[in-house]
Amino acid sequence: MNKKRIFEILGDESDNDLISKYFNIFILILIVLNVLLVILGTVESLSNQYSNFFYNFELFSVVIFSIEYILRIWSCTILEKYQHPFYGRIKFILSPLSLIDLFAILPFYLPFIVNLDLRGLRVLRLFRMFRLFKMGRYLESLQIIGYVFKSKKEQIILTGITIFLLLLFSSSLLYVVENEAQPEKFSSIPQSMCWGTAALTTVGYGDIYPITPIGRILGSIIAIMGIGIFAMPAGILASGFSESIKKVDKLKKIKTLEKAIEIANNLNQIDNQTLKDDIYQLLETMVEIDGRVDENESNLLSKVKVIFSEQKEV
Repeated sequence: MNKKRIFEILGDESDNDLISKYFNIFILILIVLNVLLVILGTVESLSNQYSNFFYNFELFSVVIFSIEYILRIWSCTILEKYQHPFYGRIKFILSPLSLIDLFAILPFYLPFIVNLDLRGLRVLRLFRMFRLFKMGRYLESLQIIGYVFKSKKEQIILTGITIFLLLLFSSSLLYVVENEAQPEKFSSIPQSMCWGTAALTTVGYGDIYPITPIGRILGSIIAIMGIGIFAMPAGILASGFSESIKKVDKLKKIKTLEKAIEIANNLNQIDNQTLKDDIYQLLETMVEIDGRVDENESNLLSKVKVIFSEQKEV
């Protein structure tokens, strides 16, 4: 099996590549089982009773993930941006998805390299949860989430700065107003920020609250403002998801049109006229697009119709 075929199997699955599809399903199931066992491993009774099973499954998973990781590094030079045999692979290793793959197996190997105490081992074991992020390579929905955060990062950062400034301002006000009345609860601005966080998120723990008239008025205003402020990132993300889903649907339509063109170009090779008519009708259904279409879709649609008319005349 050559490097290109290895890369195809490990890469995004195509509709016709069953090996790639089954491999991706296998890795997804292995990731889910790993996360489940990490969770169950924190239950002391289960950890003691099934320790051998947990260790053997961990060993099996690490072997699979390690082989996958090595093969990805070996075959990445197929892509033009990673073509250089050394620097290309370094660039690939430092890419976000490759780092996630590395962090997924690193907790198993580190104890053999570095001496860790019991607490360090427990923290390291929790890092196995990084395997959950490997699912982003295989699930389109998780890829959309990543794209949304990337495309809306400026708005999200701006909203975060706004929330922080409001938190700082409200905490400072309450410190000035409430410090004299409750010196033990509003002893400093950082301590007042604990109340400010609870107020802005409308959680309200109840252990810290203003008791002066001005403090209560300010607290009510800040709590109401918190509802609107924290709705801002929700609106930004909702808008991002809507745009991303539309973009994915658009790409799917274009791929469908390109596939229809490929099939239509080969219609003249079919001798059976009945079969040819059936395929023609199926292609007409494939290229139906509801609503408005952009320039690319319109051009592809026109091309399909021209090929259809030519093939039908034949």
